[in-house]
Amino acid sequence: MKEDNVLILSNLNDDLGTRNKGQAAQADPGYPQDAEFGDLRQITYFELARLMERASRRFSGLIRAELTKLRVDDVGPAQAMILLAIGDSELSVAELLDRGHYVGSNVSYYLKQLADGDYIDRVASQRDKRSARIKLTEKGRQLRASLRDAAMTYERAVNRGDQDQRMLETAFQTLHQLELAWGTASRYGV
Repeated sequence: MKEDNVLILSNLNDDLGTRNKGQAAQADPGYPQDAEFGDLRQITYFELARLMERASRRFSGLIRAELTKLRVDDVGPAQAMILLAIGDSELSVAELLDRGHYVGSNVSYYLKQLADGDYIDRVASQRDKRSARIKLTEKGRQLRASLRDAAMTYERAVNRGDQDQRMLETAFQTLHQLELAWGTASRYGV
């Protein structure tokens, strides 16, 4: 990543850190406000889910920009996330589905594209020909390493120290608890 891009992200973080929390929240069009009075109201799980969806789209845009910088035009953000999820492992499609938020038919399509582009090796199981084991090829490992390097650059630009790290860990734990609670509620009811 170029040095000026890191500076831009650092300036953004400084700007957000120096604003009053109320001003920052009111300046954010996605922050929940009462339509009639314009004041802030309590955040609901619905608004949190909307924010997660928007953040996910922004992250996909970031991955797309990195792929463009790397001159990779045969892989999209969803396929890049699959490469990152596979990592150094050799796993089955079912194990991949457990690791990520994918729809089964989409994963099959993405895996076929990645195999056609020589990013993954897909080997049929000797016991069950319907099942396959997946691992990254050298080309896939190189792309994964480039994406991880870019992610580390962005993380260094945004993460300013111990407090930011604690906030990140708290956010992760909270979202993981919500994932578990919402998954249980969708299966068994409230």
